[in-house]
Amino acid sequence: MASRQTPEQMIERGLKSSLIGIGFNFVLALFKCLTGFIGHSFALIADGIESLSDVVSSTVVYIGLRLSIKPPDEDHPYGHGKAEPVAAIVVSLALIVAAIVIGVESIVRIQTPHRLPEAYTLWVLLAAVGIKALLSRYVSSVGEGIDSTAVRSDAWHHLSDAITSAFVFVGISIALWTRNAAADDWAALCASPVIMFNAWRQLRAPFAELLDTAPAPQLEREVRSVASTVAGVIGLEKCHARKMGFRYYVDLHIVVEGTLSVRQGHNIAHDVEDAVLQQVPQIAEVLVHVEPEEELLTPSRKR
Repeated sequence: MASRQTPEQMIERGLKSSLIGIGFNFVLALFKCLTGFIGHSFALIADGIESLSDVVSSTVVYIGLRLSIKPPDEDHPYGHGKAEPVAAIVVSLALIVAAIVIGVESIVRIQTPHRLPEAYTLWVLLAAVGIKALLSRYVSSVGEGIDSTAVRSDAWHHLSDAITSAFVFVGISIALWTRNAAADDWAALCASPVIMFNAWRQLRAPFAELLDTAPAPQLEREVRSVASTVAGVIGLEKCHARKMGFRYYVDLHIVVEGTLSVRQGHNIAHDVEDAVLQQVPQIAEVLVHVEPEEELLTPSRKR
């Protein structure tokens, strides 16, 4: 569960990490492609293209986060939070496409004679692996801290780029050692399924969010803990939550004395709503349903 940050602070952190990713990836992509072209390494060029796809993915994440903070309107009464998992799905699909392109081009290059890559391309790859590993770690910590599927997917995209660069480093080293230029292309081919596997794994979380899968159980425990302290609440039934961007919408059933008036039960429900919204900042809305105590003994009222 995310720390006690407001949704605005969480979004700001996500936007900042996306902009940092865009800047680093753009520079790395240009440097890799240029060095790969001059140094006769298709694997390094493919790695540069993968970094360029990171620019696109981080841009998609940035746009998705921007859309997710738009307030509710007539057509979107629950807001635009679903734009965030949609952005995560787009990033993962782009990563799968990039893996397929790299794999196909590698197979073609393996069958085509070409020059050995230059030794200085190894230094570029070493720098790329280090930078992307650090960038992935940073973006991943942001994604976990703000509970964002899109930012977490972006972090995996950075990690896949580091993995690709590591494979390319090994491939070029083998090519220079054995004087077999095809080793460079075999390295790119080996990186392709690794990238695809990571992309496929990252698709599960945003799909689950779009399907309103129950969030982490600690959120429900926290809501129940707060609601149970409100005066007049003698029990709790259902507590269902669904994620909408950086906020959660909760349906909560509370139990009150059956002899209370409708107005009294209504006031207790409002007190529960106010308490949850005040003490759990990730909650955007709480729909409280009041159950009179004796109704719980009637089987027909059980849900």
